[in-house]
Amino acid sequence: MTQTGTVLVSEAGEVTDLAVDRWRGRADAVELSLLATVPNPVLDVGCGPGRIATALAAAGRIALGVDTSPWAVDEAIRRRAPVLQRSVFGPLPGEGRWATVLLLDGNVGIGGDPGALLARCAELVRPGGHVIVELEPPGVATRAVNARLHSPAGYGPWFPWAHVGIDAFPDLATSAGLHAAGGAVGGGRWFGRAVTL
Repeated sequence: MTQTGTVLVSEAGEVTDLAVDRWRGRADAVELSLLATVPNPVLDVGCGPGRIATALAAAGRIALGVDTSPWAVDEAIRRRAPVLQRSVFGPLPGEGRWATVLLLDGNVGIGGDPGALLARCAELVRPGGHVIVELEPPGVATRAVNARLHSPAGYGPWFPWAHVGIDAFPDLATSAGLHAAGGAVGGGRWFGRAVTL
């Protein structure tokens, strides 16, 4: 279990540790290296407490984080991160004009349908735009689950989620109207890059 004791639990009882302590910290060296490779402006989907948007803003880059969690957005605002409480599937500023959309920390699982989420990201980026996705390692099966958060305070409500291994990323990107343009590994984390066609 993580230091905070927060895990993701599926209906089948599968338990996934969550990197809550990392999410609440500052962008790390792996993330900063990745961010140096993406063009502005940057939309961070499922931004959580805003560490990525904060790092981008501190570097003088144009960025916005979006998250549905009031708690996460409040924490991001305390950090002075540029953030809005919104769903990626609802109206967002700058649709079709973002140069980069980020789905870090496994956020490709949002909504339980990674194909639909990647298609939505393709709508958000401009022609030639990038979609950067943090994925699970090779050999991990892509699967949709119903899950909820379990913390020392108790259980949250059920929500749809998906686990996506890097092996599935090229086909998912293609089905979403994107072109898979390679991947990267850093700090034991796996990332895929896709661009609009």
